[in-house]
Amino acid sequence: MAKKGKRPQFALVCEECKKNGKTLRNYVTARSVVNTPDKMSLNKYCSTCKKHTLHKEAKLPNPKKQ
Repeated sequence: MAKKGKRPQFALVCEECKKNGKTLRNYVTARSVVNTPDKMSLNKYCSTCKKHTLHKEAKLPNPKKQ
């Protein structure tokens, strides 16, 4: 059986928007920690910039407990 906990979720943040003070998390994805130990960076479409830009890995904010 597969082990749990090897594919944590994380957000992808646009580097162009981050420079301008906006930290929008456009995409949420998961990656294998064993196969890719370094942080991920991909070219994705940013709806704020309205163009393809570099998106880098960032942590997801913790959900608020009620």
